[in-house]
Amino acid sequence: MRATVIHAPHDIRVEEVPDPEIQQPTDAILRVLRACICGSDLWAYRGEAARQPGQRIGHEFLGVIEETGSAVSGFAAGDLVVAPFMWSDGVCDFCAEGLTTSCEHGGFWGAVGHDGGQGEAVRVPYADGTLVKLPAEAASDDHLLTALLTLSDVLGTGHHAALGAGVRPGATVAVVGDGAVGLCGVLAAKRLGAERIIALGRHQVRTDIARRFGATDVVADRGEAAVAAVRELTGGQGAHAVIEAVGTEQSMRTAVEITRDGGAIGFVGVPHGSGTGLDLGVMFDRNIALRGGVAPVRTYIPQLLPDVLDGTIDPSPVFDLTVGLEGVPDGYKAMDERTALKVLVQP
Repeated sequence: MRATVIHAPHDIRVEEVPDPEIQQPTDAILRVLRACICGSDLWAYRGEAARQPGQRIGHEFLGVIEETGSAVSGFAAGDLVVAPFMWSDGVCDFCAEGLTTSCEHGGFWGAVGHDGGQGEAVRVPYADGTLVKLPAEAASDDHLLTALLTLSDVLGTGHHAALGAGVRPGATVAVVGDGAVGLCGVLAAKRLGAERIIALGRHQVRTDIARRFGATDVVADRGEAAVAAVRELTGGQGAHAVIEAVGTEQSMRTAVEITRDGGAIGFVGVPHGSGTGLDLGVMFDRNIALRGGVAPVRTYIPQLLPDVLDGTIDPSPVFDLTVGLEGVPDGYKAMDERTALKVLVQP
């Protein structure tokens, strides 16, 4: 089969690799219908996250099951399913508590020795605990299929940030970051009943999507200017809930400074750069809470799926470029150069 591999920074290739095979009774083989490129994939692409030459890449995908191991009971060949960005057994203590990303037997697509999502097919470990079945009729609805793909990562990650920030009906929410996760954070805040949503971003195409998703205000500044603008919009108090979806020292510092006393920050931006930007003394004095981390999207998919199916939320606008499998290297280049927000891959 054909699959995407990374050989070195800025060296993404689509190559012939061995077809996936059932290795354990709990495995399933999935034929990929939709995949995409994540902002976090760019850290490997830029050389800021270590990868072995020839390692697979990609962790967001959905598709049709082609084969199941003898111990798989919840799925059969022909089922349409979505895969969260990590596999999990569904039965360990952490999975029982909803923290599937800490599963004792879990793992990340594209890890050494495992398939990545940007390919023609994937071997799925612990299929019963990992996959979520989708309505069969969705396979013939191109728009819906694209919206459902966001359940694999960005929609659930935005939801995780909103929960961590304590978004509630009537709250004022600020979202730091105008990438796909930040935009899904706007969508999540709207879904949870936020009254006012302030999106921080400097790219009009993206902030236009933020408004479409429910943002009531846009702040195009950065640093102290952004802090001053949010403070002015909130009568000097700041936002009850702040979603941090970037992961840099500056973005975290901004998040702290625009949070209202007694408020909370939900952080899902993958941390990178020097330091965290956190001043624990300031957070202590102002009673600011910090929650977040790797989103257990497998736990959230059943909660979010009905709203995607009935059109209550439509996250599909985060995809603004579509490529075939052979076009994935160009997709990485486009996202790296910020000429694309998020790239949809149709193998």
